[in-house]
Amino acid sequence: MAAVRELEYRPHLLAQGLRSQRTHSIGFTLSDISNPVLAEVVTGAERRLRVAGYSLLLTDAEGNAELDASAIVLLEQRRVDGYLLSLADEHQAKTAEVLRQLDVPMVLLDRDLPAGVTAARVCFDHRAGMGAAVEHLLTLGHRRIALITGGPRRPARQRRAAIEEKLAEHGDGASCSVYEGDFSIDYGSRAATEIIHADPRSTAIIAAGNMLMHGALRAMHDLGMHVGDEVSFVGCDDVAIAQLHQPPIAVVRRDNRGLGERAAELLLAELETDVQPADIVLPTEFVARPSCGPAQS
Repeated sequence: MAAVRELEYRPHLLAQGLRSQRTHSIGFTLSDISNPVLAEVVTGAERRLRVAGYSLLLTDAEGNAELDASAIVLLEQRRVDGYLLSLADEHQAKTAEVLRQLDVPMVLLDRDLPAGVTAARVCFDHRAGMGAAVEHLLTLGHRRIALITGGPRRPARQRRAAIEEKLAEHGDGASCSVYEGDFSIDYGSRAATEIIHADPRSTAIIAAGNMLMHGALRAMHDLGMHVGDEVSFVGCDDVAIAQLHQPPIAVVRRDNRGLGERAAELLLAELETDVQPADIVLPTEFVARPSCGPAQS
């Protein structure tokens, strides 16, 4: 060991991998690395894997579900020991087929489990936080709510279901207009513009995703709308724009770094102790802020 230190010897990791049949690398397939939420998820996963002696290889589908399958195949060729998967669309036929053929552990992050695929999952309970947000809006007197949604199916589906369930429970004619499209800043802006120009206009807007929130706020600023007074607004994820906007934006908040950490822990457990795949559900919460005010007639 003294000679190792003196010569500053560094092991040849590729040679070690050939001998052990382990590369000590994990593949992480991302739906869109430009999404700041996914950057937080990656940070949490990489931190946990680094402590365990694993490196992380990232691929980015740029929001294009057609690229998910090729990214997984590329990581398979790199002989990664396992996968973390935050896919653009896990229901895409080619992607599901590639996943069924993998023979190493994998963990899906906030996604549905495709038929025939055995994998662990870490998901958020989107219904709880969104349900609390709608309850808050109803308490403030809002009866015409607009939802801007899109993106990965499981989160979008759960958020919409929570809104519809709360409105049905309230039972006094409250309604929700749904604007579904691309999970992007541009679509958030277009949808918010359409909502503001509608007659009658919704008194509250929910943007179900941080990129949709960003676009919607940009549109309302351009239109001269006073958030919190002329229209109430709820976003998703406590990203910088929500905290720095004036007034601050009410959000459905989740622990994105925690999602990455727990996903990495599940994967390490499978790699190192051969446990069976498991599901973990993490909470979400509603954070009330001045962007929500009493309904304006």
